Amino acid sequence: MIDQIWYEDFIPGTVLTSPPRKITLADIDAYARLTGEDHPVHMDDAFAQAAGFAGRITHGLFNLALVEGLKAGLGRFDRSVIASLGWTDIKFPAPLYPGEEVHLRLEFIERRPTSKPGRGLATERGILVKADGTEVVRGDHLILLLTRPEGPA
Repeated sequence: MIDQIWYEDFIPGTVLTSPPRKITLADIDAYARLTGEDHPVHMDDAFAQAAGFAGRITHGLFNLALVEGLKAGLGRFDRSVIASLGWTDIKFPAPLYPGEEVHLRLEFIERRPTSKPGRGLATERGILVKADGTEVVRGDHLILLLTRPEGPA
């Protein structure tokens, strides 16, 4: 099992990086089917090009969801995070196209104890980054994180 990051291990300044993931047209189509969000900038090359893009682009919220998916793929929070309490300062600075690769840069920003023993609040900054370094989405995520269990984990 991969070592978990518990509240005590959440040290501000720490940065984790995920393996890359290549984006496909099937990803865009599946997200549109799942959510019902089928704006033509995501579904129609000609429309997207007329709007100033090189072609179809991913949905902004798909990109934000990728932050969580790539974080889950790290396996470091499977048993330690018990709740997502919200996202703030979300930005979508660049489009993402099928065929491009992205990875997650997860920065630990701050932590603080709660009044309830055994848990704390932590803020992480998720940044989805293209292979060339361009940021696609970034935002701060407040999570409820358990403290390290006593005894064998």
